[in-house]
Amino acid sequence: MKKLVAVAAAVACASLALVGCAKKDGASAGKDASNKLVVWSFTDELDGMITKYFQEDGRFKGKYEIEYSLTPTDQFPNKLDPVLASGSGCPDVFALEDAFVRKYVESGLLLDLTDVYNEIKDKMIAYPAEVGTYNGKVYGLSWQVTPGAVFYRRSLAKKYLGTDDPAEVQKALANWDKFLETAELLKNKSNGNCYIISSTGDLFKPYASGRKDPWVVNNKLVVDPLMEEYMKMCKVLKDRGLEGRVGQWSEGWFAGMKGVLADEAGNTKEVFSYFLPTWGLHYVLKTNAPETSGDWAMCAGPVGYRWGGTWVGAWAKTKNPNAAKELIKYVATDDTFLENWAKDTGDVVSNAKVIAKVKDNFSEAFLGGQNHYAEFAEMAKSVNGKLSQGTDQAIEGIFGEAVGSYVNGEKSMEQAIADFKEQVAAQLSLAN
Repeated sequence: MKKLVAVAAAVACASLALVGCAKKDGASAGKDASNKLVVWSFTDELDGMITKYFQEDGRFKGKYEIEYSLTPTDQFPNKLDPVLASGSGCPDVFALEDAFVRKYVESGLLLDLTDVYNEIKDKMIAYPAEVGTYNGKVYGLSWQVTPGAVFYRRSLAKKYLGTDDPAEVQKALANWDKFLETAELLKNKSNGNCYIISSTGDLFKPYASGRKDPWVVNNKLVVDPLMEEYMKMCKVLKDRGLEGRVGQWSEGWFAGMKGVLADEAGNTKEVFSYFLPTWGLHYVLKTNAPETSGDWAMCAGPVGYRWGGTWVGAWAKTKNPNAAKELIKYVATDDTFLENWAKDTGDVVSNAKVIAKVKDNFSEAFLGGQNHYAEFAEMAKSVNGKLSQGTDQAIEGIFGEAVGSYVNGEKSMEQAIADFKEQVAAQLSLAN
């Protein structure tokens, strides 16, 4: 689903002639091991980047033999982990999804890409490299940025707010207090028929992205005050009947996009907005609610946030580090490639130089002609990539259970948080 959402002497040598570098490494020139890269991914995007762009680019055509393997996302870590642990059968280069990229960045098993990043960092948006950085060294880069926005129905904005202008709607969603005020307004003006969102799950990423501290500091679990505010907001929205009471990614969640969400009594309800990132436009809204095309627009919403993305890294002990770096540098940073990729796919790239060049030339029919690219480019500037940690997925899964127990009235917030801390400490050996 995700679009999926990122050298000093070694790369300089590789860019002049791989043969020269290969000789220094003791390998012979020509189509031998020094020219071969094994690439693993969970997204066919990387395959397209390699076959349609990299291997057709005059600078690299015929230079490498690339063996590509595609594995579904949910199976990918189970395939990658054993070979990295054993050091046998490892791919040279591999894609890493946002949900598990930090696990590998922190593992000590990835090739140091700091020299690559230092060469191109002045033209790149910072946060993808922040996600790929650990102990001051860069181990993963991404070709894309995936900032999040609020997508809202134009017809409902006109009906209840009097305008569908993104600048005016943004004023109604400018912060969490305004968001709650607007939620109440929608309920009152619609006689309870219009929810501001279908699922409180939509708010997790925006709240989590605004934290001051990550989940773990000095091996101690930290519950940022914003996460307590998130719990309170979810409870208020549910208790006041301001949200659709469906789970994120559920049938009801998708139904709300099409305008066919039904409440427990079978009455059809309107859903004003969804919090989604860049890929949410193309792979969630467009694919699930094509009949609503033209009736959507987007604005930044209460806070800047990010959601998803794909990074590229390499095995630390690859026999072809220069070749691996050259491929990663190309797909994640190259000006010419990323300009073509942006134009061909609409993906919001991580190269700020390319963004500046192409951002004013987009018009999205699904959004009533709005230039989504320019909007996302601006939103990406406020994203903080320094909060990401390898333990996030496990901790956030436990936290979601705590939120549910509080929102559903099974526990007080104090008890839910206390139980959350105890469970995390037990499972992850962290202090609470």
